[in-house]
Amino acid sequence: MASENPTADDAVNGFNRPEMFSENLAGTVDAYDRHVFLCYKSHLSWPPRIEASDADPFPKRVAATFKARKNDLPLKTKITVCEVREEAGFLDGDVLIFPDMIKYRGLEESNVDSFFEDVLVNGKPWTAGVPEVFSGSHVYVCAHGSRDVRCGVCGPVLIKKLNEEIELRCLKDQISVTACSHIGGHKYAGNVIIYCPGADGKIMGHWYGYVTPNDVSDLLDQHIAKGEVIKRLLRGQMGTSVAEDKGADDQKVANGEDTSKGKTNHVESDNLSNKENMGGCCQGVNGVSCCRSASVEQNNEIEETPEAQKKGSKICSNWPQLQQRDILTAVGVLGAVAVVAVVYKLYRRAG
Repeated sequence: MASENPTADDAVNGFNRPEMFSENLAGTVDAYDRHVFLCYKSHLSWPPRIEASDADPFPKRVAATFKARKNDLPLKTKITVCEVREEAGFLDGDVLIFPDMIKYRGLEESNVDSFFEDVLVNGKPWTAGVPEVFSGSHVYVCAHGSRDVRCGVCGPVLIKKLNEEIELRCLKDQISVTACSHIGGHKYAGNVIIYCPGADGKIMGHWYGYVTPNDVSDLLDQHIAKGEVIKRLLRGQMGTSVAEDKGADDQKVANGEDTSKGKTNHVESDNLSNKENMGGCCQGVNGVSCCRSASVEQNNEIEETPEAQKKGSKICSNWPQLQQRDILTAVGVLGAVAVVAVVYKLYRRAG
């Protein structure tokens, strides 16, 4: 049910609450190597503790298996629930794995053990499913309102704004925005994760906090389109810990550049297994020259001329030639597909 006084909500739990920008964000996400998203229902239906809910035995089973096999995993792994989005091809029981960009369908309570054993522990194709490669840019926004009202207020607003700006840039088929469950750091809401290729084509993951609707254009035009990390909002990233960097609020670094002075020895966290929530609460169209545009209300038609661009109308910018990192990413994905296919065939033949 929507609040009767959204302005009051914003002042108390939203983007104007007193705690906004009160803490240094750098280093508030621990180092990790792999992020697994479990597609499950709508964020509006998630209970506060979805990892322990008897009414939701499927994610509870995943959380219990993760806890039992955590020491067997060769990679530091986070597991997060994300909302089902049928229009984007993500169905109930789908599992998305970053940075591999691999999707498995058909995970259910009865085969969780074999998925962990095959894929996450031993790094081989799952005997109960066929790996699929997915692509595009992936933005995850914490909107777990039943767990914490701050993400419940900020998350949906950011998702709406992101989708509006993506539509203005004609990138709906290339950037996916999905609500995700608690990943720690509600006090840093709005919490956003972006998964996209770095300058070398390698898939990177960056976590942002204190994100407001005013930051959405920067996330799209700077981070996703140009590969520039917004350091003033950066909480951490996949593969490394971000050390505190005083005086760097307005600096930006190339996507994928190591911003830390050294890894910290924190225990990695995830919303399905760690109740201490030590961690914090998305993939890019790199090489795309996204346009800055006016609000949705000012859009009545698509203009593509230079004169129209100056007026701030809805514009789908011209697409430049593929840059080097796009080529590297494409080659890497194709190589991964070939390797997975060969290994899968050999494994099934041996079985």
